[in-house]
Amino acid sequence: MGRGRAKAKQTKVARALKYGGPQTDLDRLQAELAGSGEAPLDGHYDVVEDPYADDPYAKYYDENDDEDDESQAR
Repeated sequence: MGRGRAKAKQTKVARALKYGGPQTDLDRLQAELAGSGEAPLDGHYDVVEDPYADDPYAKYYDENDDEDDESQAR
C-alpha cells in the first residue's frame, strides 16, 4: 500500500525539477554572450602556485637524472 504514496512523491519531485528549476538570468547571459571576447578571470585562478614550494628536498631533484637513468636501462 505504501508504494503508491512513494510513487506520487517521486512524481511530484520530478515535476518540480522539470518545471520549477532555477530561473535563468537572461540579462547576464546576454551580456556574457555579447561580451568583448575576453572571459573575466577569477582571482583564484590567476596565480599558478608551485606545488613543491614547501618541499625541502625539491632543490636536490634534477629533472635530467630521470632521463639519464632511462637511457642507461636500455
